[in-house]
Amino acid sequence: MVQISAIDKIRKFLKLESDRGFDNKAVLGGLNRVIPSWEAEARSQRIDINLIQEVVSRLNNYHLLDIQARQEIIRYLLDLFIEYQPESAETPPVLEQNDDRVPHRPANVDRIKKQTEVSSGPRQTDSFKGSHRPVNNQKQSTPGLDAPLTVISGIGPGFAQKLTNLELNTLGDLLYNFPRRYDDYSRLKPINRLEYGEEITVIGTVQSIQKRAIKGGTMQVVEAVLTDGTGFLRLSWFNQPWIIEQLKEKAHVVVSGKIDLYLGRLYMNSPEWEYLDKEQLHTNRIVPVYRLTAHITQRWLRRIMHQTVHFWAPRMPDFLSSKTKESASLVNLSNALEQIHFPESDKSLKDAQYRLAFDEIFLLQLGVLGQKRTWDSVTTQPISIPDDWQQQFESLMPFVLTNAQKQAIQDIQGDLKSEHPMNRLLQGDVGSGKTAVAAAAIAMVISQGSQAALMAPTSILAEQHYQNIKNLFAQANPFTSADSIRLLVGNTSENDRNEILTGLKEGNISLLIGTHALIEDPVIFKDLRLTIIDEQHRFGVAQRSALRNKGQNPHLLVMTATPIPRSLALTVYGDLELSLMDEMPAGRQPVETHVVSPVSRERAYELVRTQVKNGRQAFIIYPLIEKGEREETKAAVDEHKKIQNDIFPDLQIGLLHGRMKADDKDQVMEKFKDGSYQILVSTSVVEVGVDVPNATVMMIEGANRFGLAQLHQFRGRVGRGSEKSFCLLIPETENSLENERLSAMVETNDGFILAEKDLQQRGPGDFLGTRQSGYGELKMANLMDVRLIEKARLEARKVFDEDPDFSQPENSALKLMVDRFWSFGKGDIS
Repeated sequence: MVQISAIDKIRKFLKLESDRGFDNKAVLGGLNRVIPSWEAEARSQRIDINLIQEVVSRLNNYHLLDIQARQEIIRYLLDLFIEYQPESAETPPVLEQNDDRVPHRPANVDRIKKQTEVSSGPRQTDSFKGSHRPVNNQKQSTPGLDAPLTVISGIGPGFAQKLTNLELNTLGDLLYNFPRRYDDYSRLKPINRLEYGEEITVIGTVQSIQKRAIKGGTMQVVEAVLTDGTGFLRLSWFNQPWIIEQLKEKAHVVVSGKIDLYLGRLYMNSPEWEYLDKEQLHTNRIVPVYRLTAHITQRWLRRIMHQTVHFWAPRMPDFLSSKTKESASLVNLSNALEQIHFPESDKSLKDAQYRLAFDEIFLLQLGVLGQKRTWDSVTTQPISIPDDWQQQFESLMPFVLTNAQKQAIQDIQGDLKSEHPMNRLLQGDVGSGKTAVAAAAIAMVISQGSQAALMAPTSILAEQHYQNIKNLFAQANPFTSADSIRLLVGNTSENDRNEILTGLKEGNISLLIGTHALIEDPVIFKDLRLTIIDEQHRFGVAQRSALRNKGQNPHLLVMTATPIPRSLALTVYGDLELSLMDEMPAGRQPVETHVVSPVSRERAYELVRTQVKNGRQAFIIYPLIEKGEREETKAAVDEHKKIQNDIFPDLQIGLLHGRMKADDKDQVMEKFKDGSYQILVSTSVVEVGVDVPNATVMMIEGANRFGLAQLHQFRGRVGRGSEKSFCLLIPETENSLENERLSAMVETNDGFILAEKDLQQRGPGDFLGTRQSGYGELKMANLMDVRLIEKARLEARKVFDEDPDFSQPENSALKLMVDRFWSFGKGDIS
């Protein structure tokens, strides 16, 4: 008679429990009643002890849980059983010889046992199911970095799916899944020299260990006493009853954790531990700590990382030449990957970090150099511009241009005269006058009979550009007539849309301003020679490319109001020429900024009331649209009602947020701009481009939730007129008053200084948006390290000058890495 596996038996119970709606009646008396007999049976069948303990610990208190918690446990255990497969006589499937996902090894390799999430450790024979070891060290197949995680022992479909939450999908993702921090347990101390609060590793012998029930029997605690001859240290683990099965009296162990104090005695709560004679992954070393997600434990992931790195890092071909490594003083890639995950010392960790940071900037620069080369190889018809054109333009302007504006216009004029299309970034702080420079570029082109297009991320901003440029040209004739400037957005009427499409084809429209509507198929230009993209990081690669494709190699001017630090601009905008707008127009006053305590909010309201009484307007910004059930943060919809009914019942208050329809947003903004609303309550949707010169107060609730870049953009919405303006930052709690970002906002109005600080605190993501894939790959590089950046750029330039196509045999691996690094950003350089 065939014995039914204990795993099959418990699986049937759990499926029945799921079918019954988790009512705890799949087994007479409840699931917890069957656990003792099931555990004994599972042990007799020699099922993995860790798997047994996982089932027991999850189901012991099942009867005390609510339906949702029961449902999560059942689903988790069923997933666990999918991962678990006992040793079988069958040989695991072998990948075909021409499958490049993994390198090859002789066919007589030992079989690999699949392991569960709570596996006691990886097999040392191999880290891949059915994989092949390299035949020799002279010529190895390149590891398939795009091989799925399921080829790794211990990762089945269920765990692979969970790891996608950490953006881990392939072998390459896992190898480059760098620790988020390290706990240094490499320092050893005798017990009698331990001090409260230190994180330390101790070696000793288990003198005693026991398990007892607490909280009326609903929980259990395992307590042990460790001794090393100099003293005694108490250890405790709450609700981990299986520890007593694994940790025995008189065992020699290594424990690592934080020293706490209870009733005058030192103890460690839930320390990591291992037997002294085992390979120590979790103790007595510099221990990596990785990002986690639901149902993935640190201990399990650390073991998976160790077996993967241990097997694959030595087999990774180094894409850098010996000459480059020697010139830049770099360690080998295999060594760097091993040491970044499981460092042997502080020095080896720093060497690994330097190598991997260098790699990122180096690959980034090679891609940028390639893009610039591609762009420079394109030709276009030069635009004929008289030498005295700029003087004429300046004389027609209703205001005096700053020196920065004059220089930017001069740069653009030189570009347009060239046989190669312009590819320029106009970077300026909020209010630095980029629109006037863009208007100059447009005027140069359309005055010669060609067409220009300006694309903005929102209809509000597009409308604003339309009005500003139209007014500017009305005062600065003879560039073009008002009729030849048109606006195309999502809510443009059908008649106007048809009229615009016809005018573009026939060349009667010189300038088209709009949103994404500009890149739709029906939009066809007769002679598009200039494309301008505002707030360019808000657009995706395909959208920018689509706009350029509306013409024959048109000139490109991209604008951003986000100040970008020099180190970052050098690194990621190397394919663009840079015009820096670092000067404010005359008459603009700095915005007076204050951090206001939440308990002093009434003072902020009083300032708003005073400004409104004097004929001014105010913004009040909230981080959320609506408050969730467990959310304490103030939200726009709820606070709008409160402010309207309780704080300012005598004023007209508008509400603006991201869930509103585009037409409704535009209507609200129009009412605020024309003064119908004295106060606008809004979420971050108001961050970019809204120009209301009469607004003098920017009040930001939950200010500690926003980054410096956003806070500075918010502040830029006020102070656009001649009146003194204020920015009031109100954090969520008193404890947030000393927030570093808020202090920086008070100290300076200089966007470039704030950008440096924001880069230090939050990394490059906020500056780069969706520009290209490579920039999202910067996991190790510190973009404030100008010395590293310049070194990597120099070495990249050497390689690129010698072999720009990476066609030489020694650069074949480098070509693969460059392609992989830039895989999502191909085909666009703006």
